[in-house]
Amino acid sequence: MNNTEEKNYIFGIRSIIEAVEAGKTIDKLFIQKGLHNDLFTELWKLVREKRINYKHVPLEKINRLTKKNHQGVFAFISPIDFHNIEDVVPNLYEQGKNPLVLVLDRITDVRNFGAIARTAECAGVDAIIIPEQNAAAINADAIKTSAGALHKVTVCRTWNLKLALQFMKESGIQLISCTEKTQEDIYKPNYTTPTAIIIGSEEDGVSPEFLKMCDGRAKIPMNGKIASLNVSVSTGIILYEAIRQRGKHDS
Repeated sequence: MNNTEEKNYIFGIRSIIEAVEAGKTIDKLFIQKGLHNDLFTELWKLVREKRINYKHVPLEKINRLTKKNHQGVFAFISPIDFHNIEDVVPNLYEQGKNPLVLVLDRITDVRNFGAIARTAECAGVDAIIIPEQNAAAINADAIKTSAGALHKVTVCRTWNLKLALQFMKESGIQLISCTEKTQEDIYKPNYTTPTAIIIGSEEDGVSPEFLKMCDGRAKIPMNGKIASLNVSVSTGIILYEAIRQRGKHDS
């Protein structure tokens, strides 16, 4: 770990309990497999109440993270605070905004995520939604790659991305997936209404269950010999088509 990362982790059951009770946002918690004692029961209660992202791991994993007395638990503290999309959307409407939301489905590369966040902030995206699992760590590298954008853009994290998408649909936000699995290009959808754009992983694209929920699908025209673009570049292209339409609509 580098010096920056060392400032963003804690270990020991009591230390983590105190951090959670102080309002610190835990990005990821590693728990030794088979750990059971009275003090851990107190921590486990907080983990369940706060829905902290945790993972049971072998003792060797935690020993590699620190040589000190960790008591079987090790946590990374998030450098940003996360929001709930259920709170963000009503607030956007109350402010008279026309929501533009970016949903990241299994974007796990830290630098891609940071670059996407930078573009999203520049484009004026109202919120980025990421899942608790299968998402890039928001660490020093992500912050640096985002050029600080992750400190400015609203990031929502959810345990159930499907429910978050359903909530947005019920809130009047259309879902548009950026995918190769369509004949429609990115210029076809109308982005001037409340919109959430879904970006999938570079390996598999948008999850099939989310594609089925979408109100529209859009692909980026490809005229060269290389079959695909980097996911952060793709995100920028479709976002700025949405911004172009919205600017034309507002003018």
